[in-house]
Amino acid sequence: MRQGPLAGRYPAVAAMVTFALIPYLALSAAFEPLVPIISEQLHMSTQALSLSSGLGNAAYAVGTVLAVQFAQHLPQRRMLLAYAVVLVVGSVLAASAHNAGMFIGGHVLQGLATSMLLIAAAPPLTIGFPKDKLRNTAVIMNMCVFGAVALGPFIGGVQAEAHAWRPLFWIIAAIALVALVLAALTFDDAPPADLDAPRDLWAIGLAAVGCGAGFIGASQLTTHGITDAAVAVPMFGGLTLIVVLIVYQFRARRPLLTVRSVLTSSIPVAGVGVALFAAAASVAATALTANVLLQTYSPVRVGVLYLPELGGAIVMAVVFGFVITRRAMHFLPLVGMALLASGIVVFRLAIPANQPLVLLGAALTGLALGATVAPALFVAGFSLRSNSLQRVFAIIELLRAVAAFMVAPIFAYFAVAAPGDLVAGTGYALWIGFGLAIGGAVFGVAIYALSGARPQRPDLDEFLDGDSPAWYSPPLFARLRSNVPAPAATSVPAPRATPSIPREATDSAGSVLFAYDGSDLAAFAITQAAAQLPPGRDALVVCVWQPVDVGFTPTDKNHFDADRAVQVRQAAERTAAHGASLADGAGFLARSAAVEASPTWKGIVDAAEEHAAGLIVLGPHRRNGLLGHLQGSVAAAVVAHSTTPVLIIPQEACGQ
Repeated sequence: MRQGPLAGRYPAVAAMVTFALIPYLALSAAFEPLVPIISEQLHMSTQALSLSSGLGNAAYAVGTVLAVQFAQHLPQRRMLLAYAVVLVVGSVLAASAHNAGMFIGGHVLQGLATSMLLIAAAPPLTIGFPKDKLRNTAVIMNMCVFGAVALGPFIGGVQAEAHAWRPLFWIIAAIALVALVLAALTFDDAPPADLDAPRDLWAIGLAAVGCGAGFIGASQLTTHGITDAAVAVPMFGGLTLIVVLIVYQFRARRPLLTVRSVLTSSIPVAGVGVALFAAAASVAATALTANVLLQTYSPVRVGVLYLPELGGAIVMAVVFGFVITRRAMHFLPLVGMALLASGIVVFRLAIPANQPLVLLGAALTGLALGATVAPALFVAGFSLRSNSLQRVFAIIELLRAVAAFMVAPIFAYFAVAAPGDLVAGTGYALWIGFGLAIGGAVFGVAIYALSGARPQRPDLDEFLDGDSPAWYSPPLFARLRSNVPAPAATSVPAPRATPSIPREATDSAGSVLFAYDGSDLAAFAITQAAAQLPPGRDALVVCVWQPVDVGFTPTDKNHFDADRAVQVRQAAERTAAHGASLADGAGFLARSAAVEASPTWKGIVDAAEEHAAGLIVLGPHRRNGLLGHLQGSVAAAVVAHSTTPVLIIPQEACGQ
């Protein structure tokens, strides 16, 4: 199995996700102050730049669906590399643009690649590491999405003050390149998620046409009225197609997106609903207020006024990390909606130019964003099995993109078209946003109350193994339906036993332990060991596995779900048995075992010493197989920490 030198290292993988998501999200938030400068230098009209933003946002929405489809049938980590390449190409194309076509094309590629990277990289970061890393993942995901958005107005204002835009775009391209390098360094080849999954071209087509038409129509509001055919036909037609997509996936026997599971269960419905209300209301609070402030202050001054939003997002990201393993996680989105409503009221009082109130409103909005969308996303995800997490992320990001990015130009249009001046129109729009925030809070509470849902502490062990959701979510509106069965009584789970390898008596010489990952190099190591050791010796062939990234190359064609721990373990057992048959053929008396990867190297070395008292024979001198989670060199770790005699088959003897 191919691996990069930093594969399996949480800090490196987390950094890769961070650098992959920041460029487009930060750039989208920084774009508004740069519009006049880009328009002048690239000879683009304001309408053309609005279209560029609309197409980029449409590509972001469509990318969520494409990424789920590709993950089912194509090697997931190889596709992650491809997405990172697309992000670099799009960023370079936009930064070096000499005309409207290059700029729009680059921006579209940036949006498409960012959402595909989010869907491909975020779920493995969430469920592919031990649960003690989940708190860090929650903080990182919150900061990647909302920290970048909160920082956008400031960096856009600083760049606009210099009357330039290319330096910022080249910095974005450099960050994208770092993401690509980290994707290569952390590469850990993983098989497709489900080769038996259908290829749903209808879902992709509906998402592509619906999002494309809807965002194009909304972008036309820059120069057209909402009743004009150039706006109404594509915008409402696109929204209709997105609704058709949801209905189609709900009714499909084998859907690409798990819409039925999400929309028939109470807690996911509450989580998704709160996320959409928050996304739509927050746009009214930030974008519209900034437009009013730009009439009085310079772009950089406005950016400084919005910096408390970043501070609020950071504070709430830490709070989210603290409560993600507690019952309090259910209450965080509700608190966030209250903060958002308060922030909108403060912004309404702050316009046209009350700086202290703007600072307070920005801080409240930052706290609100950190407490609503990401926590609501995880609340929904924890209500389903972890193998659905990628699809849940895709559904929420698709709908959130529609709620946030498509609503923004509609709010801006009403702010300008409303009776009176821009301040009065913005005030009306802010009150609509306030109503959305209150409505979102009421919606979430009502769903819980009418369905009998209750805050629960998540069972992360069961969730990360893919055996069951992290908590019980009643059917939607269960208290209003007479035919809903009561949930089965649940017992407190017994302490989880550490996987063990069957121990058998070994001869005085000791048995041989082989680390087998299904690769040709590992098989060659068995052959080389047989040439150096006397025949008839006992051997134990071990295949170490983990969910998501798997950790081995299957030796048969049986399909399995890489997110389901039970199915991955069964595939690892078959792979280990195949390795044992190779060892038998080479002259050993072999048995096999599959062991779940330990989060530390010491646990694996201890298991190796316990069950192979005489000798450890490694496969290829790489970070895979038995010691897939070791820090640094496999051989160095075993030699340094094992009291057992060690025979290492060098790389050059294995064809490398």
